Amino acid sequence: MTDRAGTPAEPDPEPERQREREREQEPPTERGPEPAGSGDSGGGDSGGGDSPDSPESADPADGGSGAPAKPRRHWLRWTALGVSVVLLGAAGTGWWFYRKLDDNITTDTTAADELRRYEKERPAAVVSAARNILLIGSDTRSGEGNREYGRDKGTQRSDTVILLHLSADESGATAVSIPRDLMVTIPSCARTEGGGRTREQQAQFNWSFEWGGTACTIRTVEKLTGIRVDHHMVIDFRGFKKMVDAVDGVEVCLKEPVDDSDAKLKLPAGRQTLDGEQALGFVRARKSLGNGSDTERMDRQQMFLGALVNKVQSDGVLLNPAKLYPVLDAATKSLTTDPGLDSLRDLYDLARTMRAIPTEKVQFLTVPRRPYAYNANRDELVQPAASELFRQLREDRPVVVRKAEPDEGADASSDGKPDDADTPVPSGTPTFTGRNAAEGVCA
Repeated sequence: MTDRAGTPAEPDPEPERQREREREQEPPTERGPEPAGSGDSGGGDSGGGDSPDSPESADPADGGSGAPAKPRRHWLRWTALGVSVVLLGAAGTGWWFYRKLDDNITTDTTAADELRRYEKERPAAVVSAARNILLIGSDTRSGEGNREYGRDKGTQRSDTVILLHLSADESGATAVSIPRDLMVTIPSCARTEGGGRTREQQAQFNWSFEWGGTACTIRTVEKLTGIRVDHHMVIDFRGFKKMVDAVDGVEVCLKEPVDDSDAKLKLPAGRQTLDGEQALGFVRARKSLGNGSDTERMDRQQMFLGALVNKVQSDGVLLNPAKLYPVLDAATKSLTTDPGLDSLRDLYDLARTMRAIPTEKVQFLTVPRRPYAYNANRDELVQPAASELFRQLREDRPVVVRKAEPDEGADASSDGKPDDADTPVPSGTPTFTGRNAAEGVCA
């Protein structure tokens, strides 16, 4: 087309703009991938398909295949969001469990304050890296599930007291039972009920807990042994039962059937697994098992704790969150500790130390003692064996234990060698009757 002057006319842009507007108003249609090098012959922005927002754009991750990009990006965004939610949820759940277990633990600030008051009277630590922890099994009648075991609500005595010594190099642990009926000097203590203070006096050991609580018991142990108590734990009846149930029971072996109404225990003879209620009766029974003495009761307690240590240390518990959490929950709910052990992190560090110690190096024994000269129903220390044991623990020296002979009392001590002839023992080293955790209850 030419103008009147005969020169070529400029094309009219308006029809082209109109066609462009119409194309833009048309809904996009799905197209398959175009052959390489092909393109739209039209002008404007519709020809190249290079706009990143165009449905026909090729995602570089697809190697230029021309697959739709926006749906892929949306999928990636939602996947990332979903993963983030799962991770945050898992972290939140873990934090919730941690805080719950941590908050279960009761801190004994009263005992800490009382012990600070008598700091100058307390023995100094001889080996700073070694740790001595006083474990107290309280027969308190307070709290749901505890009152059926004895006297009125609110009263308590130390039904079981064990001094646990962890060596400085963390190669061994020695748990020493202190008889509840041992005659000791109890210092003047602040009363836990009614106010005022007690006077220093000679009395059976478990009165220290009833009169002055944990602080009075710690001071009594330190006065008796000369050993600095670094930490303490108090666990009640209910917590003990729940811990045993949480590990699906603990195995024991009985030579004869047991029927003890006071201990709420009725069991046949032979090998069997005790639940929490039965286990509590087993470790507390005095009238129907053995000769009825506190000696045999402590012997059963040590055997049972050894078996419980074995069960908790097994991979079936420690590596199974479904089993481990109930154990931790039961333990922390029933625990009262000093400020140095009142967090889950502190208890985890302690548990990690115990797990690293071979079970044959976890030893249980009772302080050497005999019937009290003025009352056969009470006990007194056997000297110099008791003082030697306390010295070895104070100085973090290995304590050698041996099994008691069938006709020998469980509280005996001697200067002989242990039954294991392969165990090297320096000449003159005293040994004490006891057992290690590896022996268990059914050894």
